[in-house]
Amino acid sequence: MNEFCECNIIHKEIVTKIQKNFPKEETIINLAELFKVFGDSSRMKILCALMEEELCVCDLSYIIGSTPSATSHQLRILKQAKLVKYQKRGKVVYYSLDDHHIKEIYEKGLNHVEEI
Repeated sequence: MNEFCECNIIHKEIVTKIQKNFPKEETIINLAELFKVFGDSSRMKILCALMEEELCVCDLSYIIGSTPSATSHQLRILKQAKLVKYQKRGKVVYYSLDDHHIKEIYEKGLNHVEEI
Protein backbone atom coordinates (compact mmCIF):
# COMPACT_ATOMS: atom_id res chain seq x y z
CA MET A 1 0.00 0.00 0.00
CA ASN A 2 1.35 3.41 -1.02
CA GLU A 3 1.21 5.97 1.80
CA PHE A 4 1.42 8.92 -0.58
CA CYS A 5 -1.51 10.63 -2.26
CA GLU A 6 -1.69 9.73 -5.95
CA CYS A 7 -3.90 12.63 -7.01
CA ASN A 8 -3.33 16.33 -7.61
CA ILE A 9 -6.64 17.60 -6.24
CA ILE A 10 -6.59 20.48 -3.78
CA HIS A 11 -9.53 20.34 -1.37
CA LYS A 12 -10.08 24.10 -1.52
CA GLU A 13 -12.63 24.42 1.31
CA ILE A 14 -10.46 22.56 3.80
CA VAL A 15 -7.26 24.31 2.72
CA THR A 16 -8.88 27.76 2.91
CA LYS A 17 -10.29 27.03 6.38
CA ILE A 18 -6.87 25.93 7.66
CA GLN A 19 -5.06 28.87 6.05
CA LYS A 20 -7.53 31.28 7.64
CA ASN A 21 -6.73 29.96 11.13
CA PHE A 22 -3.03 29.33 10.52
CA PRO A 23 -0.61 31.13 12.90
CA LYS A 24 1.60 33.91 11.55
CA GLU A 25 5.04 32.87 10.28
CA GLU A 26 6.76 34.69 13.14
CA THR A 27 4.62 32.77 15.67
CA ILE A 28 5.56 29.43 14.10
CA ILE A 29 9.25 30.35 14.14
CA ASN A 30 9.04 31.38 17.82
CA LEU A 31 7.24 28.14 18.68
CA ALA A 32 9.89 26.08 16.88
CA GLU A 33 12.62 27.94 18.81
CA LEU A 34 10.82 27.23 22.09
CA PHE A 35 10.68 23.51 21.36
CA LYS A 36 14.39 23.54 20.43
CA VAL A 37 15.13 24.73 23.95
CA PHE A 38 13.16 21.77 25.32
CA GLY A 39 15.24 19.49 23.08
CA ASP A 40 18.19 19.12 25.47
CA SER A 41 18.27 16.58 28.30
CA SER A 42 20.28 18.84 30.65
CA ARG A 43 17.76 21.63 30.26
CA MET A 44 14.92 19.15 30.81
CA LYS A 45 16.57 17.99 34.05
CA ILE A 46 16.87 21.60 35.19
CA LEU A 47 13.21 22.30 34.45
CA CYS A 48 12.19 19.09 36.21
CA ALA A 49 14.13 20.10 39.33
CA LEU A 50 12.76 23.63 39.28
CA MET A 51 9.21 22.29 39.22
CA GLU A 52 9.85 21.08 42.76
CA GLU A 53 11.69 24.03 44.26
CA GLU A 54 13.59 27.18 43.41
CA LEU A 55 17.28 26.34 43.42
CA CYS A 56 20.71 27.92 43.11
CA VAL A 57 23.24 26.89 40.47
CA CYS A 58 25.25 24.78 42.93
CA ASP A 59 22.19 22.74 43.94
CA LEU A 60 21.04 22.38 40.33
CA SER A 61 24.53 21.27 39.24
CA TYR A 62 24.59 18.60 41.92
CA ILE A 63 21.08 17.37 41.10
CA ILE A 64 21.68 17.08 37.35
CA GLY A 65 25.25 15.81 37.63
CA SER A 66 26.91 18.68 35.83
CA THR A 67 29.42 21.44 36.55
CA PRO A 68 28.24 24.85 37.79
CA SER A 69 29.67 26.39 34.62
CA ALA A 70 27.75 24.04 32.30
CA THR A 71 24.60 24.46 34.39
CA SER A 72 24.91 28.26 34.23
CA HIS A 73 25.20 28.04 30.45
CA GLN A 74 21.99 26.00 30.24
CA LEU A 75 20.23 28.40 32.62
CA ARG A 76 21.19 31.33 30.35
CA ILE A 77 19.51 29.56 27.44
CA LEU A 78 16.42 28.83 29.53
CA LYS A 79 16.33 32.45 30.73
CA GLN A 80 16.60 33.81 27.18
CA ALA A 81 13.65 31.59 26.21
CA LYS A 82 11.70 32.98 29.20
CA LEU A 83 11.39 29.54 30.75
CA VAL A 84 13.20 30.40 33.98
CA LYS A 85 13.66 33.54 36.03
CA TYR A 86 16.05 34.36 38.85
CA GLN A 87 16.13 36.29 42.07
CA LYS A 88 19.27 37.32 43.91
CA ARG A 89 19.25 37.05 47.71
CA GLY A 90 22.50 38.24 49.18
CA LYS A 91 25.26 36.46 47.29
CA VAL A 92 23.06 33.59 46.12
CA VAL A 93 21.00 33.58 42.90
CA TYR A 94 17.90 31.40 42.99
CA TYR A 95 16.24 30.12 39.81
CA SER A 96 12.59 29.19 39.37
CA LEU A 97 10.19 28.51 36.52
CA ASP A 98 9.07 31.69 34.79
CA ASP A 99 5.35 30.79 34.95
CA HIS A 100 2.87 27.91 35.23
CA HIS A 101 2.86 27.27 31.46
CA ILE A 102 6.29 25.64 31.58
CA LYS A 103 5.08 22.97 33.99
CA GLU A 104 2.03 22.36 31.78
CA ILE A 105 4.20 21.94 28.66
CA TYR A 106 6.52 19.56 30.53
CA GLU A 107 3.63 17.50 31.91
CA LYS A 108 1.94 17.21 28.49
CA GLY A 109 5.20 16.02 26.95
CA LEU A 110 5.80 13.59 29.80
CA ASN A 111 2.29 12.17 29.45
CA HIS A 112 2.86 11.71 25.74
CA VAL A 113 6.18 9.86 26.13
CA GLU A 114 4.87 7.67 28.92
CA GLU A 115 1.99 6.52 26.65
CA ILE A 116 4.39 5.23 23.99
